[in-house]
Amino acid sequence: MAADGLRPLLERVRYEVLPTKSTEEKVLAHVPRDVVVTVTASPVKGLEPTLALTERLGAHGYRVVPHVPARLLRDDAHLKEVTGRLHAAGVDDVFVPAGDANPPAGAFDGALPVLRRLSELDSPFARVGITGYPESHPLIHDDITIQAMWDKREHATYIVSNLCFDARVLGDWIARIRRRDVVLPVHVGVAGPVQWAKLLAMATKIGVGESTRFLSKHASWFLRFATPGGYSPERLLGRAQEALTAPSAGVAGLHVFTFNQIAETESWRRALLDRLAD
Repeated sequence: MAADGLRPLLERVRYEVLPTKSTEEKVLAHVPRDVVVTVTASPVKGLEPTLALTERLGAHGYRVVPHVPARLLRDDAHLKEVTGRLHAAGVDDVFVPAGDANPPAGAFDGALPVLRRLSELDSPFARVGITGYPESHPLIHDDITIQAMWDKREHATYIVSNLCFDARVLGDWIARIRRRDVVLPVHVGVAGPVQWAKLLAMATKIGVGESTRFLSKHASWFLRFATPGGYSPERLLGRAQEALTAPSAGVAGLHVFTFNQIAETESWRRALLDRLAD
């Protein structure tokens, strides 16, 4: 891998973590303060664990990006309450996906209505992220997901791509959204050096119902992680390097799904940065 292209992406990294009891301790022990931490939200546990962890990590000096799934918002008053709480915590960046809650907690069944409402509230956050889908969404046609990015573009400032394990698919997707004149910068979503046994253990700790949904929805992930030679973040980045580093790609950095294997993820990143510096 060439250092001139990938090193800046590894330096502009975001770590996605889950708000469990041990997450704060792990972040403090292993994540440098210049790394952005994004905090997911659970359709079972709701927004409170996300908001609370965001506040605590922010107080420790981290730049934190909470996930605010539309389907977890009960109503307009709840959106205003969440916005006010995050603003008081010094948060200037939020990620707004549709979310997986089924049925939705309230009237918001997708991200676009929430994004529009935030704009009507004088855009309380300087940065707002939306989701991109390099690999096909299980329920939504590819053309619709790209059209959704077009519809959301005036309310958002960047895109976070969902997990992708195929360098060709990732490169084609980036080229395709640029052809559609979606010009928002992209933070490319990649899985860190995940150990499948720890991933399975994490899945069993997030609640019986949610764990079942997680395992059934992401069964292919477990196969990729568990198969010897099946997934390597270095191999994916090496194969996708040309697509990710082209000026026309508009890739702002990497969004690393840690699955709460936080120490392992930071150790992997530091080692790869050291190798690229040689």
